[in-house]
Amino acid sequence: MTSSAQQRAVILFAHGSRDPLWRRPIEAVAHQMKQLSPQIEVACAYLELSEPDLPSTVSKLAEHGIASIRIVPMFLGVGKHAREDLPQLVQELKSRYPNVSFELRQAVGEEPELIQSMAAIALREN
Repeated sequence: MTSSAQQRAVILFAHGSRDPLWRRPIEAVAHQMKQLSPQIEVACAYLELSEPDLPSTVSKLAEHGIASIRIVPMFLGVGKHAREDLPQLVQELKSRYPNVSFELRQAVGEEPELIQSMAAIALREN
């Protein structure tokens, strides 16, 4: 049986790429999250060109008793995928998994902390 702390999960949702090296930053964030909060299940999922996709990831988590899933879009810009495709996909998942609570966060590129960090990196002298 899964403990109440482990019934929560975070999915880092990214676009995907045919290039396997493209995944490294997303997976590094997932690894860091696991180090910071080992009681939270963390998974990566991709829209296209990479696996696993979001429905497969949600299915696996639901099978393991996860009752609450936060989806974090790992997009810097908010294009059609973040504005339209992802919300539609989450609605479909809510219908398919009525006993799972879903929270769709805004894209990381809209978070003030990330904007400040990117500005500081761009201004940094080597």
